[in-house]
Amino acid sequence: MAAIVNYELMNFGASGSSFDTIFGTGKNSAEPHYVPRGVKISSGDMIVCDYGARYNRYCCDTTRSFILGEAEKRKKDIYNTVLEAQKAAIETIRASVKGSDVYAAASEVIDRRGYKGLFTHGIGHSLGLDVHDSVALRPFSDSRLEENMVLTVEPGVYVSGFGGVRIEDDIIVTKTGCEVLTTAPKGLEDITIT
Repeated sequence: MAAIVNYELMNFGASGSSFDTIFGTGKNSAEPHYVPRGVKISSGDMIVCDYGARYNRYCCDTTRSFILGEAEKRKKDIYNTVLEAQKAAIETIRASVKGSDVYAAASEVIDRRGYKGLFTHGIGHSLGLDVHDSVALRPFSDSRLEENMVLTVEPGVYVSGFGGVRIEDDIIVTKTGCEVLTTAPKGLEDITIT
């Protein structure tokens, strides 16, 4: 599956991928930087696909999570929690806001929804000629966002032995908010594969 994603990126004009594509299924989807192996995808699996294209030397970075087959209640709840956390983070973004404030907005949603301690990485990072440029949006980040910065917003919930969900979009910071550059659908109805 990772190879298919990489092929399609190049088929649409990318010069290559920005990083090694992450494709975790089932319990492996709870590993944020899972390296694809020969694991069979099974009905009911949560799937995390983190991919990025390099185009005109610049990088993008997107993650979508999917559920194969009928999604049980807990999987739907985790997905909707991450989607709500991402929305809260995006609503916080604007020029002069600290990276830690963006992280806190997402973390508050995840903690309140019962998944405290299961958001195990930063909320995002800057993008440019490198996929991880200098600004990191983490709990103790003093970095202030500046107009025209390009960032990822990627909350996740990772339940060891069960599975995980991450939703990542690329955005550009504006004076009064941000513009979401990613157009891939992300509603629960869009990510269920039957």
